Amino acid sequence: MSDKKRWREETLNPSLNKNENSHNEIDSDFVNSEEDLKDKKYLENIGFPGEVPYARGLHATGYRGRLWTMRQYAGFGSAEESNKRFRYLISQGNRGLSVAFDLPTQMGYDSDNPIARGEVGKVGVAIDSIKDMEKLFEELPLDDISTSMTINAPAAMLSSLYFLLAKRRKTDLKSIRGTVQNDILKEYIARGTYIYPPDKSLKLATDIFEYCSKNVPGWNTISVSGYHIREAGSTAVQELAFTLANGITYVEAAIARGLSADSVAPRIAFFFNAHNDFLVEIAKFRAARIMWANIMRNKFGVQKEESARLRFHTQTGGSTLTAQQPYNNVIRTTIQALSAVLGGTQSLHTNSLDEALGLPSEKAARLALRTQQIIAHESGIVNTVDPLAGSWTIEKMTLDMCKEAEEIIEKIDERGGMLKAIESGWVQQQIADASYEYQRKVEKDDLIVVGINKFTESNENEEEDFTKIEDGMGEKQSEDVSKIKKMDRNLKEIMNEFEKVAKEGEENLIPYMMKAFDNDATLGEVCDLLRSVWGEYRPKEII
Repeated sequence: MSDKKRWREETLNPSLNKNENSHNEIDSDFVNSEEDLKDKKYLENIGFPGEVPYARGLHATGYRGRLWTMRQYAGFGSAEESNKRFRYLISQGNRGLSVAFDLPTQMGYDSDNPIARGEVGKVGVAIDSIKDMEKLFEELPLDDISTSMTINAPAAMLSSLYFLLAKRRKTDLKSIRGTVQNDILKEYIARGTYIYPPDKSLKLATDIFEYCSKNVPGWNTISVSGYHIREAGSTAVQELAFTLANGITYVEAAIARGLSADSVAPRIAFFFNAHNDFLVEIAKFRAARIMWANIMRNKFGVQKEESARLRFHTQTGGSTLTAQQPYNNVIRTTIQALSAVLGGTQSLHTNSLDEALGLPSEKAARLALRTQQIIAHESGIVNTVDPLAGSWTIEKMTLDMCKEAEEIIEKIDERGGMLKAIESGWVQQQIADASYEYQRKVEKDDLIVVGINKFTESNENEEEDFTKIEDGMGEKQSEDVSKIKKMDRNLKEIMNEFEKVAKEGEENLIPYMMKAFDNDATLGEVCDLLRSVWGEYRPKEII
């Protein structure tokens, strides 16, 4: 049965609907106003759900056949502590794990490095070796969970550790599912947790593409992230344009490696932010699918249908949360989650109400998960494949978003592509300007933020018991990794071979990393070896 026929039958025949309480959707083809929608470059054939250009969603039956993955971001302190939180979330109905790593791990430093002092386990879990990875996933079946890892500069290293863990457990690499963020370009743009020069970082990113295309077919090799671009202060349209421009750069790098666009595109995922402007966010998600389908088909000439499908994870906007009146954050997160669902997200993380104060408490994390579950099972939204189809407002906003984002991408092309636009500081300056303009409007009361510049209270004492890292955790982690380094590990020959291959620059480095980690090399040792070969990136001063 074709997707179109299946969609019609399941939409209009209640007996075929899995949810007994569903409502029938009345199909509405694209309705336009001649004044508002003269330019139909993108939207003249929006089609049915599951049809190119996927404006109305990737799947013919929407969420009727399968809900989005409810994936709560977690990780703090030691691997043992984080493992307990993971098991708790799974017991509460979580369907996917999303791992947060501490800052030293994100920067490729071991916990015993002096530069890591005071940061170990603070904003995520500390992972120094295969022993930590074993503790982190203890009693969690790797072939029965979906794991997302938010890691970028050392993404190849953390992926190697995860794959090695699967091998040690005799788990077939072809059976594991998940995503590694591996989006190094947005680190130079927005976050700053880079290690190596951009060209070397791209080499590591494409090593993951290549290795997984042959060995780990169920692993999403990159999650091109607009989330952090938005958190840095960009507008919605800038988030869309810069994210897609980064995606284009990664596909081009894969092609330069000798891979085909069709071999890597199905394993590329995207990661978007959801902020408070409800309709704008929905239009952004629809525009992203339309634009990526056009880019992949027209620019890269992909032949596989799945190569043109933009799959994305959404996280609600952390920068929108306030320490003042923190219970207001529940409402903000609900609005943002609804925009992601109505925009057709494949997975979703809802922020906890106390995240502007510290690491989420177990109680707050549970409420954040319940927010998704109530939307899924009580709101009725999932019973209609595309509830906003035919809305003049949404279609017009989607069209405008496409046009404005395309103009930004054209400006990037004029500057020689995304790498050069980043190295010149142009992209960063666009975000800084947008951030400044937003803050200026808030301070002038042109934009209202409830509890900040309007409806404030003199007594802001809504205390939350957020998670605290146990005293001495950093010292213990430092001692543990120091003990590993004092072991007789027979690493010299392995690391010499690794260094030789890294200097030559031709071979895929993942197998060499896995071999080193299997012999108890630490994350810092592997990252430092590449630092010695490639050097570290220092941004140019932007005038």
